[in-house]
Amino acid sequence: MVTDPIADYLTRIRNAVKANHRIVEIPASNLKKGITKILFEKGYILNYKFEDELKPAMIKIALKYHPVTKVAAINEITRISKPGLRQYCGADKLPRVLNGLGIAIISTSQGLITDKEARERKVGGEIICYVS
Repeated sequence: MVTDPIADYLTRIRNAVKANHRIVEIPASNLKKGITKILFEKGYILNYKFEDELKPAMIKIALKYHPVTKVAAINEITRISKPGLRQYCGADKLPRVLNGLGIAIISTSQGLITDKEARERKVGGEIICYVS
């Protein structure tokens, strides 16, 4: 049994990047699907596929690497809000990751969004993770 499924999700991606894997499979949930969509929209992963017909449902993620240098698009992915210590932030104090070069994924009342979108909408929430 996994105590923190989001930390497990991020760790699987981190380990796959370090091992230069092309595809990683992760058990699915709605929150993980939302994080995956944001990573795809922001260009950190190449593609993804939700396999809901399988039991348990899985997410297949194709990791993105530079074609010549083979450097991964995801340099660092860090869990911020943990089950033992939740991290919330107001709209006026949202964090900047690498001075705007990275993203923070935030769970708000309007769903999962990036820190930039949260600033535009003037909403705060729980800081899920940083990606750079």
